Amino acid sequence: MGLSVEKHSIFLLSLIIVLSGTHQWVEAQHCVWYGECGQSMAVPEKKYNCNYTGPAIPLPEEGHPLLRELCPGFDYENRSVCCDVQQLRTLKASLQVPLQFLSRCPACFQNLMNFFCELTCSPRQSDFLNGTGFNGTNVVTVSYYIGLTFANAMYNACRDVQAPSSNVKALSLLCGKEASECTPTNWIQYMFNIENGQTPFAIDPVLSDTPTAGMNPMNNRTFACTEGLDDGSGSCSCQDCSQACGPTPVPPPLPPPWTILGLDAMNVIMWISYSVFLLVFIGGVLGAWCYRKRTIMSEYGPILGSNNPHSLNSDAGDLASEASCGETLGERFENALRLAFTRWGSLCVERPLPVMLCGLVLVSACSAGLYHMRITTDPVELWSSPGSQARQEKDYFDTHFGPFFRTEQLIITTSLPPGDPYSPYPSGDDVPFGAPLRIDLLHQILDLQTDIENLEASHGGQKVTLKDICLAPLAPYNSNCTILSVLNYYQNSHEVLDHVYSPEFWVEADYHTHFLYCVSSPVSLNDTSKPHDPCLGTYGGPVFPWLVLGGYDANNYNNATALVITFPVNNYHNDSERVGKAKAWEKEFIRFIQNYSNPNLTIAYSSERSIEDEINRESNSDLGTVVLSYAIMFLYISLALGHIQSFRRVLVDSKISLGIAGILIVLSSVACSLGIFSYAGVPLTLIVIEVIPFLVLAVGVDNIFIIVQTYQRDERMPQEELHQQIGRILGEVAPSMLLSSFSEAVAFFLGALSSMPAVRTFSLFAGLAILIDFLLQISCFVSLLGLDVKRQESNRLDILCCVKLPEGQEQRTDSILFRFFKKVYAPFVLKEWVRPLVVALFVGILSFSVAAINKVEVGLDQTLSMPDDSYVLDYFGNLTEYLHTGAPVYFVVEEGHDYRTSAGQNSVCGGVGCNNDSLVQQVYTASLISNYTKIGFTPSSWLDDYFDWVKPQSSCCRYNNSTGAFCNASVVEQQCVPCRPMTPSGKQRPTADDFMRFLPMFLSDNPNVNCGKGGHAAYGTAVDLTGNATNVGATYFMTYHTILTTSPDFISAMKMARVLADNITRTMGLEGKGYRVFPYSVFYVFYEQYLTIIYDTALSLCVSLASIFVVSTVLLGFELWSAVLVCLTIAMILVNMFGVMWLWGISLNAVSLVNLVMCCGISVEFCSHIVRAFSISTKSTRVERAEEALANMGSSVFSGITLTKFGGILILALSKSQIFQVFYFRMYLAMVLLGASHGLLFLPVLLSYAGPTANKAKVMAAQKRVVGTERERLLNF
Repeated sequence: MGLSVEKHSIFLLSLIIVLSGTHQWVEAQHCVWYGECGQSMAVPEKKYNCNYTGPAIPLPEEGHPLLRELCPGFDYENRSVCCDVQQLRTLKASLQVPLQFLSRCPACFQNLMNFFCELTCSPRQSDFLNGTGFNGTNVVTVSYYIGLTFANAMYNACRDVQAPSSNVKALSLLCGKEASECTPTNWIQYMFNIENGQTPFAIDPVLSDTPTAGMNPMNNRTFACTEGLDDGSGSCSCQDCSQACGPTPVPPPLPPPWTILGLDAMNVIMWISYSVFLLVFIGGVLGAWCYRKRTIMSEYGPILGSNNPHSLNSDAGDLASEASCGETLGERFENALRLAFTRWGSLCVERPLPVMLCGLVLVSACSAGLYHMRITTDPVELWSSPGSQARQEKDYFDTHFGPFFRTEQLIITTSLPPGDPYSPYPSGDDVPFGAPLRIDLLHQILDLQTDIENLEASHGGQKVTLKDICLAPLAPYNSNCTILSVLNYYQNSHEVLDHVYSPEFWVEADYHTHFLYCVSSPVSLNDTSKPHDPCLGTYGGPVFPWLVLGGYDANNYNNATALVITFPVNNYHNDSERVGKAKAWEKEFIRFIQNYSNPNLTIAYSSERSIEDEINRESNSDLGTVVLSYAIMFLYISLALGHIQSFRRVLVDSKISLGIAGILIVLSSVACSLGIFSYAGVPLTLIVIEVIPFLVLAVGVDNIFIIVQTYQRDERMPQEELHQQIGRILGEVAPSMLLSSFSEAVAFFLGALSSMPAVRTFSLFAGLAILIDFLLQISCFVSLLGLDVKRQESNRLDILCCVKLPEGQEQRTDSILFRFFKKVYAPFVLKEWVRPLVVALFVGILSFSVAAINKVEVGLDQTLSMPDDSYVLDYFGNLTEYLHTGAPVYFVVEEGHDYRTSAGQNSVCGGVGCNNDSLVQQVYTASLISNYTKIGFTPSSWLDDYFDWVKPQSSCCRYNNSTGAFCNASVVEQQCVPCRPMTPSGKQRPTADDFMRFLPMFLSDNPNVNCGKGGHAAYGTAVDLTGNATNVGATYFMTYHTILTTSPDFISAMKMARVLADNITRTMGLEGKGYRVFPYSVFYVFYEQYLTIIYDTALSLCVSLASIFVVSTVLLGFELWSAVLVCLTIAMILVNMFGVMWLWGISLNAVSLVNLVMCCGISVEFCSHIVRAFSISTKSTRVERAEEALANMGSSVFSGITLTKFGGILILALSKSQIFQVFYFRMYLAMVLLGASHGLLFLPVLLSYAGPTANKAKVMAAQKRVVGTERERLLNF
């Protein structure tokens, strides 16, 4: 978690040096006490000072080094002071904790030392110190007269000093309350309060700048935090002294919205553009109409009479002489395709069994790869490319520091009313407490927490408990699990929770007072009020209130309306066995909470495995919906494929068996694609499994309808056999099928260039499935069609082919849908007054969609990935409503930085002498404008804490001078000596060999009451030591993001952290050195895609359109303009999809990008067949050619794609999955409706206005094929 663990650090600055006094006033320049006497009644391990009113006494020589170290101001002449050597030792011991936290700012600590030196040893004590209570020779109470100016200056120098490992200000740990509530008066009162458990006798501070009661207040010189000291120490850093920072940084203003006349600029631009277009278009249409009226010409009449090259009556020689080289090349290519497919179709019908056997062998061989199928549900593998920046940074972090821990979390609320307000004793305003902080509920919640701790799971036949997997930062010295819970303030104990101190008839201290103390000083080992219970958690670390409380306002934690309990569980890098144990316990944890019942508690919960579990459950629960959707499509295909001539021949003319065979071919192509890539080791994703059958079914069924319906409308020519007829039909329609299938396949294969794994995998599988489907359709399906036609011609029943109907005369008729398109729909759409309306309507929709593109949100609301009934949705809701702190963020310095040099240290650290633009300083500055940067707190800094820990004045860093082994501060041995000498050089930061000599000791030192700076708990994983602990490798500096609730929040947080890290890299001068600084948080790997999603979307769609353009140009016989119109229509469909996404609240993410890529492919089906039919039409005018194309292909496209998909899509609306409802139902419905409307309404109109002229060479070839045959009548229907 990266939580700093300032273990066993009381941080009470009040380890007061004992002094004695007298009721009598003594003359100035005399003592009030000297030496130590009896045992303190308040703190038995400490002593009272001895009453002494004589002059100052020269200090024995053995005390000179101590005096020089602690109170250098008295180190002159014969060193006459009012304290002995033992009092100096007591003073040094008492100042250890303040030293460790305040010495970051030399001025602050110097003022504090001066404050206590004057109290303890000043030779003029009687000027400002008055003994007011005695017990024999013991001084038991004194009054300390302090100058108000001095007190304010001491406070001002210390108020901004940071405690790096705790992400809080040091005064929060030393004042007994939140730093924001600390003042000079209550800070000094807290230090001298006998109830704090550290002060051996009562000291009454009297603050005044004027003489009071005959006393002259102590008003020594002070140093501001911006000043350097006389000994050469520098001024405090900006992080510890706001006055040194200059003005508070101001975030840049948000860019104003782009407006014109106060309106959205895109809306205005598109309205103006659309209006101009309408004026020009309507003017052009009216002008053309008037011109035709004047010349008595009609667009529906012959263009150039009998010599019109579009007419079949023209002379072939004239046509040949007029055809251009490009037209001739296009006709020859088209003819080659037609002849090749004709021969192939004829072969398939003639020899169906070998063809189908070969197809079966191919399908079986490819599908066998499904045995090696591997499905990945890991979100990291799905959404993050192995080569992406976030993925590489995650791998780097996991390798050097271990993976981010697994999180099991409860958010607990209650419907009960709050309890009675707490009334402080002896006075003070009532303090309200939120309902979850009622003591009866706290006991119930503690029972729940204990039950969770005792859960047992089973994995591989072994028992797994929380202790087996939990995060225990001080193990093996302290094996208690980390539990971030407000109950850890009470040591997870019912007994401690019930502690009450009531000396008389009133309550002085209970769980209320302990709570108020702990939320302001979470690292304290000793509450200042009795019974002096610790705040530090049982696991040896602090419990920060912003992590365990929710729903409070500002810093009023007592108003919390929710409690948060977090169980961090160890995660393991490449260790599936231990990860399996953690997952087993998490499963038991979820089961227990789901079965837990307490009418007073409402619990929202989640575990690390919850999202993956719920996604899997969602997939399983929606399996029925998906199956029903496909079943409806299958049923429609089977029934709609047949053309019933009469009721008597229903079972003969139906093509249920052929439809089922066609569906099986489609599914076989999907299985082949999955199998081939499974052979190659490419893992499948749920998107592939759920989307590709839908896509291939759309493409495949459309081709099936085109083949079958073209045959049904065709008449066999005289002397033509069945295999020749079907071969001829395949020669006519297969080029169109090849055009659509190959265009889509190439588009999908190029879509695999995307960096998103989900998009890339989908594109690969889809492209191959479409190609295989095309191959199976022009082979196996054609053979099956030939067999089915033979069955039909022999009057055998469908399915029951052994049953034969008697012969009867039946009149051949066209299907109702074909007649509707030919006689009603196509003529109506292409009427002279309808066409302008269609263009105006579609251009208007396009204009609206263009204006909406930049309004489509980027991201994926995490709630959409969950089923409607998922418990995780409640958790997400509570997370957003109650929590105040976001995810931890680590600023990682890659291996290569030299921390042993002053320059290397100054570029990173945040204390005295560090660069103003150091890493820590820049992150701190960013936290000051957290609303902009999303950095919520000052970073924890192992380097700054190490410098405080290793100081010679501190008791933290010691080693055995005989063995060289490290001595913990709690160890009392004569052989243990300070790591560094009390010399000017020893007081400097360690560099070179000294730096590395003591760093491993720091990282192994557990915090304790004598040294709160031990780095084991807080930084044990933050520093990667290399070369057998002889060098520093990668390191991190941790802070927290602010609370993030929406996708834009997460995206912005990651973007700002990267900008900050890049700036740190530049200012540290790391460019070109082979290492850098980068930010890492657990969510970055999921949200990085959104930094480039717009670019990826544009690239994928543009590459797909470009490939469709190239393929269409070639397969349409090198008709460039036809390909342009196809791509233009598809582009309009895609743009309109963005309009629908904005209207329907569909965000742009990897899922919607997959659907957009698929939309591009399906749109080819709606457009390419119509355009090709137009290009090969031999009618006289564009309008007639468009009408013929729409009549011939419209019914097949409508029945093959639109109706097939429509029923199946409507069923998806019943899905429990929100992601199905939003990204599949809504987007599929939109792409089918937009595709059908553009392909069957707008495109024919567009072709009637701007379609390519007829290819003269194709017209000549068509004439040669049909003149003098019955086909001429059919072509001129």
